[in-house]
Amino acid sequence: MMEKGLSIKTIVAIGIGSAVFVILGRFVSIPTGIPNTSIETAYAFLALMAVVFGPVAGFLIGLIGHALKDAVFYGSIWWSWVLVSAFVGLFIGLFANRINIQSGIFEGKQIVTFNVIQALAQAVGWFVIAPTLDVLIYAEPANKVYLQGIVAGLSNIVTVGVIGTILLVSYAKTRNKSDSLSVE
Repeated sequence: MMEKGLSIKTIVAIGIGSAVFVILGRFVSIPTGIPNTSIETAYAFLALMAVVFGPVAGFLIGLIGHALKDAVFYGSIWWSWVLVSAFVGLFIGLFANRINIQSGIFEGKQIVTFNVIQALAQAVGWFVIAPTLDVLIYAEPANKVYLQGIVAGLSNIVTVGVIGTILLVSYAKTRNKSDSLSVE
């Protein structure tokens, strides 16, 4: 019988993932020198969760985690960037089946696929969506927000490319390799 809705495991992952996103976003980010723009390790964790738990979990962890971080630490939510965090989690999660981390294999082809997907998601999100929404919603100066978007996007692409890849390689090693069984 097919389950409807989210599994308890996915719901727990969303809750824990959102909390970890908040903690990483607050305590494990490095200022870039561009106002309100940091190198964020939270996106490497978001990518891991999106690959392991799928697009709905990725979307909700990005949405809830970023909104909570903004509300708790800045006193208000910057919705344009929160929506991009949700978009990045969703987009990476949509392609999780192409990576198939549960197989226990995360090597050459999967690493390249993951990094092409995450770089595309981040580029669209941070170079286009976030700054455009900043201009439309908050009437921010375009030159300022497009610079912030480019710096955020590039730093997130590199951070997810390095830390996210390491996390996924490590996670894959905890899974049984799908081709490890042999017939005797």
